[in-house]
Amino acid sequence: MVAVLLTAIVVILCCAAVYGISAARVIKQYERGVVFRFGRLREAERLPGFTTVIPGVDRLHKVNLQIVTMPVPAQEGITRDNVTVRVDAVVYFKVVNAADAVIAVEDYRFAVSQMAQTSLRSIIGKSDLDDLLSNREKLNQGLELMIDSPAIGWGVQIDRVEIKDVSLPETMKRSMARQAEAARERRARVINADAELQASKKLAQAAEVMSEHPAALQLRLLQTVAEVASEKNSTLVLPFPVELLRFLERAQRYPQMPGAEPEAETGTAKSGTSATEAVEAAVPGLSAEEVEAAKLDLTTLGIPLPGLEALERSRPAEPGPSGEAETERAEPGPSGEAETEPDLPVPEDEPPVREDEPPLGPDEGSGTGK
Repeated sequence: MVAVLLTAIVVILCCAAVYGISAARVIKQYERGVVFRFGRLREAERLPGFTTVIPGVDRLHKVNLQIVTMPVPAQEGITRDNVTVRVDAVVYFKVVNAADAVIAVEDYRFAVSQMAQTSLRSIIGKSDLDDLLSNREKLNQGLELMIDSPAIGWGVQIDRVEIKDVSLPETMKRSMARQAEAARERRARVINADAELQASKKLAQAAEVMSEHPAALQLRLLQTVAEVASEKNSTLVLPFPVELLRFLERAQRYPQMPGAEPEAETGTAKSGTSATEAVEAAVPGLSAEEVEAAKLDLTTLGIPLPGLEALERSRPAEPGPSGEAETERAEPGPSGEAETEPDLPVPEDEPPVREDEPPLGPDEGSGTGK
């Protein structure tokens, strides 16, 4: 009797253990449980932790509430401006109602994937190529709204949608590269033009300042000479006085009247004095040797000075090796013919010398013979 009782107790304990093991369930923190009893929703969601169900009667469905990352396959479509593109995206969503995710849709993951593909094709057809390339944030928001509208009835909430990549044909890539290069070249030309405009304005201001202050121009000349000398080359630089250039510029502005006669009769003293006064007026403070050197340099360079032409015309002809005055060469006149100087008259008291007669000696020339 005792043995039978002990056996019954052991059997009952074993059945209770089996029942407890089969009825016990553990729900994790990121999960929710949905219980069906005889195919009907028993109650609200089972919270995380330990829970029990009736074996053979209740059926527990666990639903993951974590955010799911679902890649959307690349979809090929034609944009509003008739460009063929391939666009792929990624969808982030999570379950917010476990009962609806189990009851309202057979497979909420597959449903969200198909809805994302169709919405992506629709957004491609409504957008331009420039929007797909540069205005993706707005397209992502529109795509999220298109997917979230039907998914909310499935107990699913779309967290965000991102367009990953936009693939273009090779011909379109080359065209866009040429367009971008042309745009960069245009911007570079505009920048260079603005820089040249600003530089020209600054140079004009510098020229005005130098025109008001001649010493600044002279200082700039000295700086240029110093820069050339520092390059260790064989170039010889002779600085030219700026004041002489200003004087010559004023002389060219007010040339001599065509009807005026040169003052050649006043002699060499007046002509030389006018040239000297011109150099001294151009460069004040020079010594006599420096004035003569400046006149010589200007004459060598072929730069005319007031009074030098009259000085050359009034200067007497220098005797040549034969003791006679050398005449100037004939120069072509306005008519194209050479202008010659008139021949000097030969004195009549000297008879012409015949070529066949021998030269007379000193005694024979006086007319007295032995």
